Amino acid sequence: MTSPELDRLAKIGALKREPSARREYDGLVRSGRTRLRDAGRADLALESRFDLAYNAAHALALAALRRLGYRSDNRFLVFQALPHTANLDAAAWRLLSKCHERRNLAEYEGIVDLDERLVVDLLHVAETLLAAVSGLPPPPE
Repeated sequence: MTSPELDRLAKIGALKREPSARREYDGLVRSGRTRLRDAGRADLALESRFDLAYNAAHALALAALRRLGYRSDNRFLVFQALPHTANLDAAAWRLLSKCHERRNLAEYEGIVDLDERLVVDLLHVAETLLAAVSGLPPPPE
């Protein structure tokens, strides 16, 4: 299954076409599910919970993209493709975009700008993404 939007991104080199692999897909979903579960632990530091939730969302978004036979080296593009890979709405995409910016600030510039509300919202979007991915047929073996 493909989409015209994803095909256009592949034509300009933003995405690469690559056959999906069930083992990779299952591993990404498993990783997303585990990280999401751990991100919900209130005894962890807020930064740790954010990191776990962000990486859970990325693993699940990448699983949705790989399921359709595309690959991207760009985290932002993996999130940007979610309306076409997992049918997520614009509000979810905007939150993931904001979290991507915050993650990059923390990762590359040492600026940590997080609050509990952002992490709770990120957890909610990641849970929604897990439900969406879980409802999709996996790639063939």
